[in-house]
Amino acid sequence: MTKSEACMWKYLLSRRQMKGYQFRRQRPIGSYIVDFVCLPLKLIIEVDGLTHESEDACRRDKKRDKRLSDMGFTTLRFSSWEVLNKIDDVSIIIGDWITSNALVPPPGPRQRGRS
Repeated sequence: MTKSEACMWKYLLSRRQMKGYQFRRQRPIGSYIVDFVCLPLKLIIEVDGLTHESEDACRRDKKRDKRLSDMGFTTLRFSSWEVLNKIDDVSIIIGDWITSNALVPPPGPRQRGRS
């Protein structure tokens, strides 16, 4: 995991910190491995480093995003710089997307030892 991905995980997505929804990291979706995904929301979050700035990489990312969209997923992309330097803004963007698009509330916390 890159430094920016670790930052995203630690400060925003682990332990149901994002509006109560559980995100998973480095998960396969179809033939792709996504950085982060919330399956109930069908939301993918990608953190892009410098390798994503070339024309060829942008073309591949668009193709990938289209295929994931065809499977019902939305992809939000953030640059490594945004995550490392503007984490509060990134949090607001993700939170606003969840507020606008969540059809069901997040599942409640698991209660262990109770039936």
